[in-house]
Amino acid sequence: MDRLNERADLMGRMLETIGAMKKIPAGPPSEIAIRSAAFRCINCSETEKCKNWLDKHADGADKALSECPNAQLFNSWLDD
Repeated sequence: MDRLNERADLMGRMLETIGAMKKIPAGPPSEIAIRSAAFRCINCSETEKCKNWLDKHADGADKALSECPNAQLFNSWLDD
């Protein structure tokens, strides 16, 4: 459970940091995308890099960490 909580926190922080939290589209396709993103986050091997990046970008960022397995998805929400 600790890993799930940690990864959910990181995912939420990433979305907030890049300003995508309020831009997540509504509806079933997005719900599926979010579940898939959570699965990728749980299995990501870049946790420390993610934490460090988030700490360095506490004031925000234009795009997600490039090594993030969800970067393409999260960044696409910024473009909509």
